[in-house]
Amino acid sequence: MQINWEDTINKILTDVMICSRCGRDFDEMVIGYSRKPTLNRFAPRHKNCPRGDECDARKLIALCEECARAENLHGTPVDAITALETYLLDCRRDLEESLDYLAEYWRDDYELTGDEVDANLEDIDPDVFKEETAWRQRLEEEYLRYHHEFRDRKRRIPGPGWRSEYVEEIRALGYETQLGD
Repeated sequence: MQINWEDTINKILTDVMICSRCGRDFDEMVIGYSRKPTLNRFAPRHKNCPRGDECDARKLIALCEECARAENLHGTPVDAITALETYLLDCRRDLEESLDYLAEYWRDDYELTGDEVDANLEDIDPDVFKEETAWRQRLEEEYLRYHHEFRDRKRRIPGPGWRSEYVEEIRALGYETQLGD
């Protein structure tokens, strides 16, 4: 079964949740995390993962109760608004990882000389920096979609101070962000 993940996330935003395994509509889904590569195709936020079916990163999976049981997915039953909140928080986690990578973690991927230790990623490997920037921009756009959806529903955004902290940290590194100034 080929799933349109953009459509799946859009339906969650309209309170309709479709199980990515069986394709049926539900008012409640089981959401949980898994590293099992066999569940990758059920992770709507990671549809463009460059590692594809081989990826063993922790991913947020949403399935109906019956399919979750069949796939041995341990999770929590949630309604659409709770699913939306879960996706927003998962997106934040990915943005924080991207921020940490730009700040420090990228250095572990290179054998840096003494002169390069204080350099920025864009100076050492412009292509990787470009990829990381594109990934971060996609995450920021996704975050803004969730944020706007909470606003449209007149619901409080979970942990509202997170956004300003993220903006301050990314700007302190000298990078632009779509999340504010």
